[in-house]
Amino acid sequence: MSPDFVRYRDDLERPQPDEARTFAQLARVMQGYSEAFHTRYHHAVRPVHSKGHGLLIGELEVPDLPPHLAQGLFAAPGRYPAAARLSTPPGDILPDSVSTPRALALKVIGPPAPMLDGHAGEVTQDFLLNNGPVFAAKDAGGFLNNQLPIRLTLNAPEELKVAAALGAQVAARVAPEGSPLAGALKQLGGHPYTHPLGETYYSQLPIRWGEYVAKVALVPTAEHLRALTGQAVRVLGPGRADALRDAVAQVIRASGGTWDLRAQLCTDETRMPIEDGSVRWDETLSPFVTVARLHVPPQDPARPDKLVFADDRLSFSPWHAHAAHRPLGSAMRARRHVYEQSAAFRREHNDEPLREPRTAGDLPTP
Repeated sequence: MSPDFVRYRDDLERPQPDEARTFAQLARVMQGYSEAFHTRYHHAVRPVHSKGHGLLIGELEVPDLPPHLAQGLFAAPGRYPAAARLSTPPGDILPDSVSTPRALALKVIGPPAPMLDGHAGEVTQDFLLNNGPVFAAKDAGGFLNNQLPIRLTLNAPEELKVAAALGAQVAARVAPEGSPLAGALKQLGGHPYTHPLGETYYSQLPIRWGEYVAKVALVPTAEHLRALTGQAVRVLGPGRADALRDAVAQVIRASGGTWDLRAQLCTDETRMPIEDGSVRWDETLSPFVTVARLHVPPQDPARPDKLVFADDRLSFSPWHAHAAHRPLGSAMRARRHVYEQSAAFRREHNDEPLREPRTAGDLPTP
């Protein structure tokens, strides 16, 4: 018997009465990060995910899908230009020995379609993904609280942050896996020194999936990428500050890669909540199912023009989206203004255009 998928309806989201104040506080915190980093680097960078590890240019292939999956961008078979930026979360541009969770932002240049307000007239669909299945907090309020240690150490010397990260590495090895302490230590530099190309990346938070609701994941499928899962990258020692970028470039230059984009449709709105990002949706209730494949030909992802394009001329937001893929839940609602504010700050201070690409010709060549 096929699962009974939860139908999208507006009241699946349940905004809290005071959440606008929380969103405003979070925006002020992120604006503070942007201003501090601009002062430090004399260049505007993202308040989070400032350090990129490569830009991959490829194509997303959507096959013929069954009706419950053939929604929005995935309604019909097609091949669409795509760009993926690999990064790690801090706004600080630190050596890779400060090891934090890995992230991948995917931008797809799709066909004309109804878009969300603020994205009208564009054709891009973004997916913001991290290498853990759950968000760092239940909601925007929890995420705001999580910023306290970052705010307290924002202007600490780099040497102190590197030393603290090494301490977090030691503590993370004995912290119970999956515990809040383990998660906090990973955010503070205690993430294992794993290869970014071996990771599975998750949206963590839900989006509308046309008539339904889903989370998404990007899973490496090429054999040489799967072999990297859990493999350590040497990040310590002279000349290893950008070890992750070098490791990514070595693999992609030689062999490119393929990934499956998968969707997990909600089947139980109580056990698979919309508003609580800290709950992992049970894959026995609804497994992730492949809806597209990302093809990346061999290329240099660390080519200087690509890095500049990714850092200064691209912006990523879950609100760069088809109306059929509207972001859902407290943390997603908070992201809307924060991401718009970040892009505006970089546009103003770097005097660089931040325009959404419309064709493959608007992206760097592979």
